[in-house]
Amino acid sequence: MKFLHLSDLHIGKRVNEFSMLEDQKYIFEQILDIVDVQKIEGVLIAGDIYDKSVPPVEAVRLFDDFLTRLAQYEMPIFIIGGNHDSAERISFGARLMKEKNVHIASVFDGNTEPVVLQDAYGEIAVYLLPFVKPALVRHVYPEAEIDSYDAAVKVAVTNMNVDERRRNIIVAHQFVTGAVRCESEEISVGGVDQVEATAFEVFDYVALGHIHGPQQIGRKTVRYCGTPLKYSFSEATHEKSVTIVTLAEKGTINLQFVPLKPLHDMRELRGTYMQITALDYYKGTNTNDYLHITLTDEEDVPDAIGKLRAIYPNIMRLDYDNMRTRSGQTIVAEKVQNEKTPMELLEEFYALRNNQNMSDEQREYSLELLERIAGRGNA
Repeated sequence: MKFLHLSDLHIGKRVNEFSMLEDQKYIFEQILDIVDVQKIEGVLIAGDIYDKSVPPVEAVRLFDDFLTRLAQYEMPIFIIGGNHDSAERISFGARLMKEKNVHIASVFDGNTEPVVLQDAYGEIAVYLLPFVKPALVRHVYPEAEIDSYDAAVKVAVTNMNVDERRRNIIVAHQFVTGAVRCESEEISVGGVDQVEATAFEVFDYVALGHIHGPQQIGRKTVRYCGTPLKYSFSEATHEKSVTIVTLAEKGTINLQFVPLKPLHDMRELRGTYMQITALDYYKGTNTNDYLHITLTDEEDVPDAIGKLRAIYPNIMRLDYDNMRTRSGQTIVAEKVQNEKTPMELLEEFYALRNNQNMSDEQREYSLELLERIAGRGNA
């Protein structure tokens, strides 16, 4: 049986104040094409459907359209809530959707009966474990000793009473020890949210969500599929994809990774202003990508962001890397001494700001400008 593993859609997300809705709509169209071409027989969505617990109306509409079109394939769809989701909102209409083979688990309540599917090799049991914290599992199992996320997940899994003779899948949304994080994820202090991979050892395939970079943890069948889009510049080098999981007989699992092409890629550019604005530099590239540009000019370029946007309209971030920024030098206002001329003060300010002295041409221009200002003041 062939499953599509998705997670961390984060519908409605804004990155550096840019709305990602159009990008998400574009990538969902690709995912639907993959479902069709690859003849997918089941979909696993491992949490963080929305970016906010109260998503904007446009985000809800987009997911409604995506889920409705997936359901038209009349295959089982499995959805869990993540740490970004509101359990109550995700679970709305869950009983009605179950009749359409859409199975939603948003709040952990101890009721972890699997959905059992059948194919030529026998039964496949799919378990749904939404994002859990220790307090939530302690509430369900007050007699259990639960003092960590790891203990909470292990108690939850133990009480599933998994039959290891058949093929078992779990869809979960936790931070498994060893996973590599990205800047766009919520980071817990001290790694207290870590869960050992051994918590899931009874499952043939572990469809994980929560971590944005695609990766396996230990064995290849404990996997984060990653986000379908890049949501931070720490992901600029990631190759985003969807994971296709094919289960044959017990013990035989094939993984396939189908790349996704975004509407706007997320890239980082570095160089002087003249280099980055040269035709030969950007010719043949997608100048509409989301960009983090680092200028290496020693002097700040006046209105750099405005000028650069004439070529690169979707600049998300602009930084400088030069002698001043590397030394962490800041400009400190000192008490003005009466014996210093305006030109001397201006030269000091320029040197502090740019880590170098004015050129003769700049000094000449500045003197002329100061004289004009002084002349107006005396008029």
